[in-house]
Amino acid sequence: MLLVEDSPSVLGWQQLLLVWGSPATQNRSTAASGGPPGTAIVEGGSDILIISEPKRHTDHLMAAFNLSDSDHSSFILTGIPGLEAAHIWISIPFFTFYIIGLLENFMVLFVVGKEETLHAPMYLLLCMLGLTEISASTAIVPKALCIFWFNLKGITVGGCLTQMFFLHVVSVTHSAILMTMALDRYVAICNPLRYATILTNARIAKLGLVCLTRAVLFTLPLPLLLSRLPFCANRIIPHTYCDHLAVAKMSCGDIKVNRIYILLVVFVVLGFDLTVIAVSYGLIIRAVLRIPSEKAHQKALNTCTAHICVILISCTLSLFPTLTHWFNQGITPYVHIIFANLYYLLLPMLNPIVYGIKTKELRDKVRKYICRM
Repeated sequence: MLLVEDSPSVLGWQQLLLVWGSPATQNRSTAASGGPPGTAIVEGGSDILIISEPKRHTDHLMAAFNLSDSDHSSFILTGIPGLEAAHIWISIPFFTFYIIGLLENFMVLFVVGKEETLHAPMYLLLCMLGLTEISASTAIVPKALCIFWFNLKGITVGGCLTQMFFLHVVSVTHSAILMTMALDRYVAICNPLRYATILTNARIAKLGLVCLTRAVLFTLPLPLLLSRLPFCANRIIPHTYCDHLAVAKMSCGDIKVNRIYILLVVFVVLGFDLTVIAVSYGLIIRAVLRIPSEKAHQKALNTCTAHICVILISCTLSLFPTLTHWFNQGITPYVHIIFANLYYLLLPMLNPIVYGIKTKELRDKVRKYICRM
């Protein structure tokens, strides 16, 4: 029996109890004092373990996940700290939302691919949006479920950096596609006669490639900045996935450059995208108000409703984890982690529903294929 207690060095846990062996062995275990300061001697049968505070706490936690202290190529993802006992129950909505999101988005991709009448810029952008959303959730949920179901918490440094890079690339691409969809609506309403010549399918594909390239270029420094940092013995990440700042905080070095670059990306990339979206809809509203017919007003605005709803959902879901991250005083850590995961779980599930409800042509085509099943 090994009992380690009263150490704030690991995730704020006050006690960690690791038990192995038979009950008889546990009953025979007794603690003896007399070692040097900061040590405890624990006997279990013929085994005697000397534990040094506080570093030994991390060592034995690493051992619990089959990671040695010399294994500097691995991290531990704890899942949702503070709710470990409820991991099995938390996995149910995780798995359900993930599967529903996959089915909905693959249905949209299938219908748009099969129906030539849907081979239009708006629907191609919708497919790109769906691909980014299911890619982001797929980068997170399978590993989270492995943690919840099988207690597989170890992840290599390379795997962690790859997950983080892929996740940020997809997130920045998602923002850029929302911006492109706003430009698409602007051209459709403010310059409808030239819409077919300005936004061709080939041009939309090129814009999608530009969005992806921009995301890669802005995200590439993140794993490079992390790879230069020295990591201490404590390689325990209190999260379900490898977030950049969560990994950076495990370092013994100065992470000021990492924080500055993250803020730079947020203000430059996301700030630019939101500005373009706001300007596009400002011009759309001005153009709509100049139309004399009230019926034409409603028709023009209806073409933007789905996109506006998607933007509002994205901003709302991303607002909560951002606020809990920057103003985390008095907020339980698992609240931030739950909100961060909900962003990647709910977007793939809600956005196809919004477009299905608000876009009659897509709704009719989806209904046709569902009825054939």
